[in-house]
Amino acid sequence: MMARFVYTLLFFFAQPLVWLRLAWRARRQPEYLDKVGERYGRYPQPAPERLIWLHVVSVGETRAAEPLIKALLAAYPDHHLLMTHMTPTGRATGGELIGKYGERLIQAYLPYDLPGACARFFTHFRPKVGLLMETELWPNLIASAATHGTPLLLVNARLSARSLRGYQRFLPLIRPALRQLAGVAAQTAADAERLTVIGAENVRVFGNIKFDVTPAAEKLALGGEWRAAFGTRPVWLAASTREDEEALIIDAFIRHATPDALLLLVPRHPQRFDAVAALVGTRQLTLQRRSGGVFPDTRTRVWLGDSMGEMPAYFAAADIVLMGGTFLPFGGQNLIEAAACGCPVLVGQHTFNFAQATEDAIACGAARRLADADAAAAEAARLLQDRDVLVAMRQAAVEFSQAHRGATARTVALVEEIRASRKAD
Repeated sequence: MMARFVYTLLFFFAQPLVWLRLAWRARRQPEYLDKVGERYGRYPQPAPERLIWLHVVSVGETRAAEPLIKALLAAYPDHHLLMTHMTPTGRATGGELIGKYGERLIQAYLPYDLPGACARFFTHFRPKVGLLMETELWPNLIASAATHGTPLLLVNARLSARSLRGYQRFLPLIRPALRQLAGVAAQTAADAERLTVIGAENVRVFGNIKFDVTPAAEKLALGGEWRAAFGTRPVWLAASTREDEEALIIDAFIRHATPDALLLLVPRHPQRFDAVAALVGTRQLTLQRRSGGVFPDTRTRVWLGDSMGEMPAYFAAADIVLMGGTFLPFGGQNLIEAAACGCPVLVGQHTFNFAQATEDAIACGAARRLADADAAAAEAARLLQDRDVLVAMRQAAVEFSQAHRGATARTVALVEEIRASRKAD
């Protein structure tokens, strides 16, 4: 209790910094200043009587949760499903899912981890059960759920060795929160072991829900249209790149790509689109933007993927992908979606956020690990000269994505188990 009291006190006095951070981010994304009241537990919309709650932070988690969202809506036809987010891009992505699955799917911002804000959230929505995706451990939120009688599950849970070391410094705060969870569904045995070390109980290994994501047929068809428009040009994709990685990848592309090769460059964060476009300009490479609505002509060397929700199309249009977040110590981005689209993957050394999935993909031939961006570009150039190997990698990628399905069904069964046990009590 003392650790949480100190944490809450620090969080309270840090609120001016939180407001400054919102204002700073709003310079590039004005949406950060929308619905600020929700971040303090004040919600104008009425709450449905029967509600299941799923917390998905941003774009990646929201997309990954689609199979679970679909399955929960089917399993509980008399319930609404509330998605909570922390970012405007996550909320926008959730809005696309509402358009797809209908009005039983609603959304809001998760409140900041202050006791009053969390209490207002639970008092307003009264969820029957809550699911936190991946590693969302907010001590006051979890304590408030217990106070209001809402069982919480940590699902699709992962914890890297690096994150474990960080959490171990705050065990008096984290361990009580973990022990208040009704259950934990870990992605891998290694994740389960690390979560147990810091206090999680009732931990089971269910696999990764992201394997259950099926690329939308219309997105794959769109990628096919792009591919046809590109003609016979070799098409490189740099997907979900992070700050300072673009420079490394662009320079490596210049050194190793053939003169007719096209680079599809898709930054991870939309607020960086303009900065990345300017960076390409400093390399004297001809650039066009996806938002321009025009296919790149033969003189264009870089097509900037400044669109949202079209990543499957980029994977479908590319011959090979250099996965962002892996060439500098960001921990990597999700390669499962690339594999599901049949796109061969090259990664760097920094994949600790998706360690098991990356190792499994490498082991089955769907991906290869290289020392750095330059080595990855050299390998991409070599593979593009050996179509038989690329075809084999493409087939291995599809088989890899299909072999690891099933986490969604296991998670829905866990939700029902927890709800049934609460009714029995």
